[in-house]
Amino acid sequence: MIAPCIDIHGHFFPARSPDFRRRFGEASGPWVTLHDHGDGTGMMMLGEEPFRPVHSSLWDPKARVADLDRSAVTLQLICATPVMFAYGAPPEQAAHVAATYNDLALEFAHASGGRIRALCQVPLQDVDLACRELTRAMRAGCVGVQIGNHVGPREMDDADTVRFLAHCAHEGAAVLVHPWDMLGGERLGRWMAAWTVAMPAETQWGIMTMILGGAFDRLPRDLRICFAHGGGSFPYLLGRLENAWHRRGDVVRGASKHPPSQYLDRFSVDSAVFDPRALRLLIDTMGHERIMVGSDAPFPLGEADIGQLVREQPDLAAEARAAMLRRNAEKFFNLE
Repeated sequence: MIAPCIDIHGHFFPARSPDFRRRFGEASGPWVTLHDHGDGTGMMMLGEEPFRPVHSSLWDPKARVADLDRSAVTLQLICATPVMFAYGAPPEQAAHVAATYNDLALEFAHASGGRIRALCQVPLQDVDLACRELTRAMRAGCVGVQIGNHVGPREMDDADTVRFLAHCAHEGAAVLVHPWDMLGGERLGRWMAAWTVAMPAETQWGIMTMILGGAFDRLPRDLRICFAHGGGSFPYLLGRLENAWHRRGDVVRGASKHPPSQYLDRFSVDSAVFDPRALRLLIDTMGHERIMVGSDAPFPLGEADIGQLVREQPDLAAEARAAMLRRNAEKFFNLE
């Protein structure tokens, strides 16, 4: 029998998404739309350009539940694809977009018969509107919020972002940080390098800004925050950062009160690293208590058999495996 798991990192797109391009115009976009091919496949479009090939479990709750059954996933948390954030739109428009997608995510979850729960999105470019939508969405049934790792030049240690994260702690909302709008420019055009190189770097940068920018030192310890994709390149390069913090503290330490390794108990990560050697490093670095199954499903680069990496990880005690498969997520998202 396959050990059941909870997947904290799944995406969705609503089948009947409004046409925000028609409502708000091209200047606020590009807006995301879905071309359903009618054969169980489709294409996410970003403006007029193809963005990502997809299949029906992205927009069809019944197809999604069938996928979950095949991988023994008892519960999956869904969230927007980061290109749906609308961080570049005027704040009032982004607030409308967030509320619309959040309500549609809750509808998607409701149609799953209890197998899916929703993370909301917020207009993070305006912290007051973001706090307002977070509170509304949590009271409507969301179990947390997904945010991007930056809003333009505003990083995770930005005063407004820290104020939003403090509000999340106050509301009891768990936070999933997802990389997006990746650094690197035109050099990333080959081999999906934006996803395979820049996305892990963006996640590392997000964690670093919270440490070196003093965000963790300013935030309450009861903030529950998780970084997607196993923390990106951060676990592998922690030693390099730690060495720089000690040997070039005049440049590297920033506003942090402690060495980077002393902040590992302030955040969690998902398991989307796709290799048992990488997962072993992640466990050795973070501890099994701070790792949850995350698949990035149903996208092409997601884990095909959700939870398989954790289930088959060598040299992992039964208690640690059970925690990573279910118990950590139950506690982190208050699902017990």
